Formats: sequence, structure tokens, C-alpha cells
Amino acid sequence: MMPPFPVTPPGLARRSFFKTSSAFAFSAALEPLFGAESGRARAPLMAYVGTYTSPLKNMKATQVDLPPGNGRGIHLFEVDRATGAMKPAGVYEMGTSPSCLAFNADKTRLYSGNETERLGENESGTVSAFAVEKDGSLKLLNSVSSGGKGPAHLSVHPSGKFVLVANYFGGSVAVLPIKPDGSLGEATDVKKDAGKIGSTKATNAAPGSFAISGHDQTHAHMIEADPSGKFVIHVDLGLDQILVWKFDAEKGTLTANDPPFVSLPAGDGPRHFAFHPNGRWFYSIQEEGSTVVLFDYDADKGRLTSRQTLPSLPPGYAGSNFCSEIAVSTDGKFVYAGNRLHDSIAIFAVGKDGTLTFVAEEWTHGDYPRSFTFDPTNSFLYCCNQRADHIAVFRVDKKTGKLTFTGHYTPVGNPSQIVFRDMAKTQ
Repeated sequence: MMPPFPVTPPGLARRSFFKTSSAFAFSAALEPLFGAESGRARAPLMAYVGTYTSPLKNMKATQVDLPPGNGRGIHLFEVDRATGAMKPAGVYEMGTSPSCLAFNADKTRLYSGNETERLGENESGTVSAFAVEKDGSLKLLNSVSSGGKGPAHLSVHPSGKFVLVANYFGGSVAVLPIKPDGSLGEATDVKKDAGKIGSTKATNAAPGSFAISGHDQTHAHMIEADPSGKFVIHVDLGLDQILVWKFDAEKGTLTANDPPFVSLPAGDGPRHFAFHPNGRWFYSIQEEGSTVVLFDYDADKGRLTSRQTLPSLPPGYAGSNFCSEIAVSTDGKFVYAGNRLHDSIAIFAVGKDGTLTFVAEEWTHGDYPRSFTFDPTNSFLYCCNQRADHIAVFRVDKKTGKLTFTGHYTPVGNPSQIVFRDMAKTQ
């Protein structure tokens, strides 16, 4: 068991919501927003942005993507549904780098993975649970150990009873039970990745690439259940593996599947993945190899079989690139892949058999796109440009999949991830 953590580390977190003069504030202005007659129609769309909030220390020289820590915690915004523009609505201040966020199904609870400084063998990051108030503000419920150093991704199991967390610097994954009030309990299971570390030279890297980010040890980078919740999948970048676990939804425990993993080419470094809405196609993006791989997914056996590999970069590109996010449009017609250093989002059309065809690429209008997310209507794509300290907003052409920059930049220090809550649907 990991050492206990304080619910709120002294001096690291405090509530500072609605410091601005926004109309969305604790005032009479709430009446027209949430009044009995017009509340649902006029309730806002809220965005929550996780950031890096303190310098990350004791890191290896190869960790070239480390940010300086310009964020202040979880930043809140009110979103204009027509234009995609965002207006500041407050900050929940945290000094623990809440870089990854996940809602429960009804979006009444928000969970953050906090990448605290990694200064000792037994140190762990934390995961915090928040209640989302009717006005959109956050109320801290508690924080618990993440089961390893540097939590880089978390998700909520389809049952709504567990948070799954991947610890990048700890090379481990953990299952955290969700209590009836939405707070978190201590881990019901922690699995430590093990095996032969992959090559420091990616098999599929572009010519001249020095993109070496994680082949020094095990690095669990993402974890998520399949649509049924029967299996849990996580990637380890250092092992070049996608691991599959059988999940016991009563005990909250993980058991290795048969086979327990699939391997990617040496050094390519799987980072994130996304299921197609049909649940049968699975797309993985490789951070150092700059590739997208299509797998067929057997939902009965939890097995992945690769079928197509293609580059995320344009023909002729040379030099270093680190892939980041991958996402499938809600209608399942397009796949989007993020490139850092090339600073682009590649767009692929999904064929009838799930195979991908390159459509276009769009400049992210900023430096080092760590992640991107669609708004609830799939009308806009929001790109977190980590080193540029802003979020750029793009309009999505639902027929072609192409992106058009709206001209809207939202300043946020070291943004890492953005998630949305439609207040009109949750009141």
C-alpha cells in the first residue's frame, strides 16, 4: 500500500472560483441563467482545463517535453456555443499539476490526476475527486494516492464504480473505487508493468529523428475500459506494448488476459488509443514512431489484431516529432492524430472496413499540441497547445472532417487537457 496523502496538501490547493467580473458569477446574474423559466435553455456550456502548475523536478535529460509549470490548477471557462470562443469563469487553484481530467457519466463528479514532483522511490502522484456544483464550480471531496509516480491519464469505468489511472513515471496502473458520494477510496488493485524495454530508436521514426522520450523504463501512458467494461486496456510506451486485462467489476481487480498484450514495432512507443463508436475498431497512436495503427478488436475475448499502419506525418518529413492525441469523431467518419514539433493535426477518413485514408492536416496555431477534444456537438475542436500557453479553437466540417481555425485563442498556462459539461443537460 502506498503512503497516505493529505486530502488537501497545505498551500497547494485553494478555491478561487469566480474572481473575474464574468456574468457567470455568484450574483444576481445567476437568475437569468438558471431561472425557473429559462434556466435549461440558457444554461452555459462549461469547459474545464487541466494544466501543469509547478516545475517538474528530478527529470532525465531525455524528457524534452517538460513544461515550466505556467498553469494555476483547473481553469474553468464558459463556452459560446455559436462561435466556440471561451470566457474565463474561474480557477480551482492547485499546485500539483492536475494534468488529466475525467468526468463520471452524469458529469456531477470530476476527477483529476495530479503529477506531483517525483523525488523518492516511494513517492506517488495523487488523484482528486470533485463535486461539480450547480453553478459549475468545483468542490474538493478528497485526494488519494494514484498508486505510482506521475499519473498521466485516468478514466472512469463504465460501471461508474471505479477510476482507472495510468502512472507514467511509476510504470504502473491502479484501480480506485468510487464511494457513494463520489469521493475515492484507496486502490483495490495496482499493477506494475514489467518486461524488456524497447529500443531508443523508433522503427518507424522519420529520417533524422531524435524523438526519444520514454525508452528508459516502463511508462504506462493511458488506461481505459472497452465499451462493455469487461476488459481494461492500457499502453506502456517503454515496453512498446498494449496490455489487456480482464476486469472484475465487483472486486475492482485486474487479471492478465490471454494473450496479455500485443506488441508494437520496437521503439515506436504507443501513447494513446481510441475506440471507434462501433466498438470493433481500435486506433493507437505511437509517440516516437509517429504512426497510427488500426486494430480489429474482439470484444468477446479482449483481443487486438493489427491490420493497418500509416504515418501521422506528411510524405518527405524529416526530423523529430512526438505524437500526442488520437480521437475519433462522434459519427465515426474521421480519425484525428496530433503531432508535436510538426505542430499539426492529421485528419483521416474512416473506410467501410475501418481502414484510414489521409484527408488533410491542419496547423495547430501553437506550439506542442498535447491533446485536443471535441465539444459535445462535434462542431468545434479545442487544441491544448502546451508550450504556447493557449487553447486554439477550430470549426469542424462534418462532411469532410477538415478543420478551420476560428481565430479564437484562449490563454491558459501549459494546458494539458480540456473536458466539457453542458449545464443545460445536467441541471
